Amino acid sequence: MDNFGGSGNRTRTVFENVTRQSVSPADFELNLLSLCSIIIKADGQVNQRELDYVRQYFLSTYGKEKANAIFRTFNQVIKKREISAERICSFMVQRTRYEVRLQLLHFLFGIAQSDGQVSKAEAQKLKEIARYLRVGQHDFESIMAMFIKSADTAYKILEIEKTATDDEVKKAYRTMAKKYHPDRVVTENEAIRKGAEEKFKEVQKAYETIQKERGLS
Repeated sequence: MDNFGGSGNRTRTVFENVTRQSVSPADFELNLLSLCSIIIKADGQVNQRELDYVRQYFLSTYGKEKANAIFRTFNQVIKKREISAERICSFMVQRTRYEVRLQLLHFLFGIAQSDGQVSKAEAQKLKEIARYLRVGQHDFESIMAMFIKSADTAYKILEIEKTATDDEVKKAYRTMAKKYHPDRVVTENEAIRKGAEEKFKEVQKAYETIQKERGLS
């Protein structure tokens, strides 16, 4: 395997500065690539738009030369028949903070949706990965609601029921805005910062939608 994080000229990895324990860039990237491949193959076919989404992500995060090296490894990873999501997630749980795993799940949903929609097989695989990552059910449903829209999407994003009072809605908004604020993901990587900003905007949009529905805006 390429040593993506060579000790002499080490590139800052995606979540490196928010990991709980030391994890080498090469290990992290390989595990991230493996999770990407699991989602891409979840519905039984390798979709070019999903591959392009992953490639663009690594290009914007690492630059062309390093991204190409990573993608060469990714092409090998995606050909493997069996990759253990449980083993990979166990590795991540031991070495990353909860906020990082939420961001990772958001990224995987982005891959699944990049071809236009999240299929049932992809949604099921994402739910399985979320469980292995020890992401709470409410947090999972909140992130899923950002990609799979429904009548009560705004409420799901804020992790509340439609029966919530106006004060409960406001409190939920403040809680979620704090949880998904871009400042929680301290990184120099533009791709990750952009992902955090997108989640934050979805929370704001959900709150505004509910306010408008209730005639409070």
